[in-house]
Amino acid sequence: MESRIDQDIPILELKHLKKYFRVGKNHNLHAVDDINARIARGTTLGVVGESGCGKTTLGRAILKLTEPTDGQILFEGVDIVPLRQKQMRPIRQSMQIIFQDPYSSLNPRKSVFETIATPLIVNKIFKDKKEMEKRVRSIMDTCGLAKRLENSYPHELDGGRRQRIGVARALVLEPKVIICDEPVSALDVSIQAQILNLLMDLQDEMGLTYIFITHDLSVVKHISDDILVMYLGKCIEKAPSKEMFINPVHPYTKALLAAIPIPEISSRKTKMEIIRGELTSPIDPEPGCRFAPRCSYFQPSCSGQEIELHEISPNHFVACPVMEKMLPQ
Repeated sequence: MESRIDQDIPILELKHLKKYFRVGKNHNLHAVDDINARIARGTTLGVVGESGCGKTTLGRAILKLTEPTDGQILFEGVDIVPLRQKQMRPIRQSMQIIFQDPYSSLNPRKSVFETIATPLIVNKIFKDKKEMEKRVRSIMDTCGLAKRLENSYPHELDGGRRQRIGVARALVLEPKVIICDEPVSALDVSIQAQILNLLMDLQDEMGLTYIFITHDLSVVKHISDDILVMYLGKCIEKAPSKEMFINPVHPYTKALLAAIPIPEISSRKTKMEIIRGELTSPIDPEPGCRFAPRCSYFQPSCSGQEIELHEISPNHFVACPVMEKMLPQ
């Protein structure tokens, strides 16, 4: 998917963003460690990696649902990290989230209408009740929720409709940025396609910017303009979507792409990469590549020093000195 908006004008920029969790008295778990990214208006940044790599924590840190440990989050040029809760309220209207589980993220005691209307009530958007009802019904229609479902409750609906409620709730405040935290992973394949197509249509109609968190590379290829690959809190590769799938460089990225299921085994063009070895502990990790203990290309230069991202081609960054040397000059 081609980028639709000028990439030089980011709506959101992350600079050395970190989130550590205290473990015991003197140790820290490095959940998100020194993430940098620029996201242009109307585009989608896909964030991929295996479970436990810090994807969801990154999304929550961007929204300040969990306070960042260090770094900057520039929303339209303003660093929101030092802002207090009261100062964040107007910004939260512009930055929303769609949660992973379409059931536990909804209040079972609230009807569809009440759930979607709650953000409008909390933020005191409308003084006129009729205007509020008009907005809610308009968003329901946009998200494919029939008017007859207004008084239904989450337990009465299937997963697809529940997730449409989550999408409608995120959209009702007319945000500019939406964090999509694995919004289709709990759904059937046919419903996944419906929700993805809905999100892409809404992006085109409303100029939305997405950070799409997932472990499914097939999904991220379908929806993303750029892809950021995370491993144990670190960004190990970042590139435009097409470039990432055509020319992956980091051994971990190659292994992820090779694991994508292909219906016909005889048509597989990439060799299956088997990752062996033990995970590095994310608690106070030693300097060096965190993938090194599992990497078949390991060399002494991979440990003992921080491995920085380097641009190997336009907008393609990778943190692997070994693979960089193997690239054609």
